[in-house]
Amino acid sequence: MSAQAATPMLEIVDPGLQTTVQDYPGRLGRQSLGFFPCGPVDHLAFRAANLLVGNRQGAAALEIPQGRFQANVLNSGTIAITGPDTSLTVNGKAASQWESIPVKEGDVVASGLIRGPGYRLYLAVAGGIEVRDAFGSRATHLVAGIGGFDGRALERADVLDVAVTTEPARLKRLPVSLRPTYTTTWEIETIMGPHADPDFLTQTDVEHFVTTMWRCDLNSDRVGVRLNPHRFQWARETGDVAGGHPSNVLDNSYPLGGILAYGDVLTILGPESNSSGGFAVIATIAEAALWKVGQLRPGRDTVVFREVDLAQAAALHDHVAHVLDARHLDRA
Repeated sequence: MSAQAATPMLEIVDPGLQTTVQDYPGRLGRQSLGFFPCGPVDHLAFRAANLLVGNRQGAAALEIPQGRFQANVLNSGTIAITGPDTSLTVNGKAASQWESIPVKEGDVVASGLIRGPGYRLYLAVAGGIEVRDAFGSRATHLVAGIGGFDGRALERADVLDVAVTTEPARLKRLPVSLRPTYTTTWEIETIMGPHADPDFLTQTDVEHFVTTMWRCDLNSDRVGVRLNPHRFQWARETGDVAGGHPSNVLDNSYPLGGILAYGDVLTILGPESNSSGGFAVIATIAEAALWKVGQLRPGRDTVVFREVDLAQAAALHDHVAHVLDARHLDRA
């Protein structure tokens, strides 16, 4: 537990599918030790939730897949829930997303399944959730079983502490015009490479990659989003010394958001993916567009990848920074 004073805040009643404690940007500088950074899959909604309760953008908060969640409030404070539309209630009465919500001891906070577009909610509490630091981050790494709440997803009767804050509550909201739009047919900005045309993919392969509507496989999670199989032509017959399939390469480091060609199956590498391996990464999602991956619903949503250059990726980064500028927050 951190040395900072903490107080019990939330008692979990219904943890939902796989709710975890995350922080942003996660566990940086540990990839050489085999750790991808973890952290939220949708960094935009996560950071916005923290801003709405007066936290720094990277403070520990909850990631709630599919939306189902319920908790008892143990002390007065301020919360915010961001992400796609859901049936959010406090004591059975409808509450608003994307804005600060004052709560008190005895309140019950609940959200229902996300029925429309989108896949993950984010819940932040003023002061930030207090859990043990593991290798420089509070983010849960489910595969390794470290970070977060005992290295696992939340369970019924877990009690979450928050850092005690003396800051007065200032209720805020993010203007509707700045909130992200959720859909079931996504366009995601992507930079080609590091393993792309002409050494690995043919021009036909590249054209197919950026024009095809790819479907998200049901077997997708924080480790990666699997897409429907496709047989590329490839610019070479084999991987030579790396292996028999042309997608094989000598083991190398993988980037977060890389689109891995695991044979004939493409996979978007999520925050808990392998840090390295022996398959080609044909493209990499622009950092500012990674939040969209967090809202892809397995088994339903489709994706078209739009190729951008470094200047366009930088412009996307500036747009996200504009959305998350605290000066844009209104009083709720």
